[in-house]
Amino acid sequence: MVTIRDVARSAGVSIATVSRVINSSPRVSDDARRRVHRAASKLDYWPNGTARSLTTSRTHVLGVLLPDLFGEFFSEVIRGLDHTARDSKFQILVSSSHADTRDLIAAAQSMRGRIDGLIAMVPERGSAAAVRSLVRRFPTVVVNPPAAIDSCRAVSIGNYEGAHAMVQHLLGLGHTRIAMVKGPPGNVDAEERLRGYRAALKAAQIEPDPGLERPGDFTESSGYQATEALLRLDPRPTAIFAANDYTAVGVLGRLRDAALEVPRDMAVAGFDDIAISQYLTPALTTVQVDAYQLGVAAFRAFIAQLRSPAKRGARHEVLPTTLVVRQSCGSLRPSAPITRYRRQAPAEWSTAAAAPKRRPAARKGSGA
Repeated sequence: MVTIRDVARSAGVSIATVSRVINSSPRVSDDARRRVHRAASKLDYWPNGTARSLTTSRTHVLGVLLPDLFGEFFSEVIRGLDHTARDSKFQILVSSSHADTRDLIAAAQSMRGRIDGLIAMVPERGSAAAVRSLVRRFPTVVVNPPAAIDSCRAVSIGNYEGAHAMVQHLLGLGHTRIAMVKGPPGNVDAEERLRGYRAALKAAQIEPDPGLERPGDFTESSGYQATEALLRLDPRPTAIFAANDYTAVGVLGRLRDAALEVPRDMAVAGFDDIAISQYLTPALTTVQVDAYQLGVAAFRAFIAQLRSPAKRGARHEVLPTTLVVRQSCGSLRPSAPITRYRRQAPAEWSTAAAAPKRRPAARKGSGA
């Protein structure tokens, strides 16, 4: 196995110079840097990450904990994290916590000593104590947090704002009996979307009807079953807002089986704008969430916290959503960013809305 001594000997420099080149120190001449790189390439030298971390107190590895690794949303979050991390010469170490606090802590424990910090998506209300445990041990950024966490930056998407805008859109089309298929209980995203749905109805002086709110869990099957129950109502709703697009796929499936035409007999809307949404028949009206940009914003928040530990605090950035209008609700109004809504964050959070940025094209085979 090639060692740092072999590289130093081949380049005609000291071991300390090779170490400085590996650690990107500016205290090396351009000539010495080129010789070290040539020698390392010729000898196929791989730096020892453990030895390097002992010298620099940095591993240049970021731990990422997500509730699940399945589906387009999570793959896009990871893609945004990975692209931005590589620009800063970081690698990411990804694990799934399955939204269970015990798994969350176990996954974080397995990473201790191997990472410089942590980005964790913890959308369950009961996970706040586990997050505080992480923050005490790592520089941590929380994605879609259940509550404000001291000494921890957070990044969220505008769930409330997006749902509010979608219901306003349906109201503007003349619908007054708008049903909602909810997300899983205790999930922050689901609760915020439900809150936006109810607030928009109340703003139109329509009292939310508990009978029009059906349980769901972000899956196609829950959308199918919820729609079956909604079709038994008399009068039945004229529009169904699904808490996410996978749920909306199930809604459309049950309406098709009932020989109902969308949007003539029932308008349908979703949330997330997954890739398949535009290819459904009819194409799905939805709220676009830029999951890639969510990953980018989370990494940038981590770097800011890592570089300025003295400025750590409960800063909360909320990314805007976009209303994407397609055929499933009966309107072809052009899509537009939702800019007129802003989250009313708790006083101890400072809220900054980031403008959505164009994502690089998905690479073939990337899973996006």
